[in-house]
Amino acid sequence: MHYLTEWLSKFFEMLHGSLSNFIPNDNITYGLSIILFTIIVRVILIPVYVKQIKSTSKMSEIQPQMKTLQQKYKNDPQKYQQEMMKLYKENGANPLSGCLPLIVQMPILFSLYWVFMNLKINGVSFLWIKDLGALASFSDITTLILPIVSGITTYISSSLMAIKSDNAQSKQMTTTNIVMSVFFTWFSLRVKGALVLYWVTNNLFQIAQTVIMQRAQKLSKKSA
Repeated sequence: MHYLTEWLSKFFEMLHGSLSNFIPNDNITYGLSIILFTIIVRVILIPVYVKQIKSTSKMSEIQPQMKTLQQKYKNDPQKYQQEMMKLYKENGANPLSGCLPLIVQMPILFSLYWVFMNLKINGVSFLWIKDLGALASFSDITTLILPIVSGITTYISSSLMAIKSDNAQSKQMTTTNIVMSVFFTWFSLRVKGALVLYWVTNNLFQIAQTVIMQRAQKLSKKSA
């Protein structure tokens, strides 16, 4: 984690330094650096995300077969697990793939926490954000906008990736998405605006990615 934090810190400073050569205004360059940094990270993670989309799509497609197996082997859990693993393997599905991008991003998120904690950005503004180095405050409603958007975009992003299933599983996924949204809203209230800007940009990029890829998959299936 230490090496990742050090590398991210150097990379971010290099990015900010490059932008400062063209725009010598910290109130613009720091915000733009965070957005550009986020996009670069997301581009690097595209192979992982493509794998997630494909696996999630496969998981949605095999839901009827999973339900049939559940009914068929309801009195034999061991056989049910064996048949489920066989079904996953035959269809190239992975029930854990939906968590993969988040697992990959968590070390980056925690490292960026320390990167932004050590950045001298107190008093640096961006758009409506008065201070990228400050926490949100209930005394200033404008500082609450970013954390709220963080929670909303987290919910939308995770909902788009949810596996289409029966009502019981669907309700469970909806509950999980709400919990995640509430957690990241709470988290966003307790960290600097710079980190929240990173997470919101990340979510917006992922939402756009998901919509584009899902539409591309539908078109591919129709033309097949």
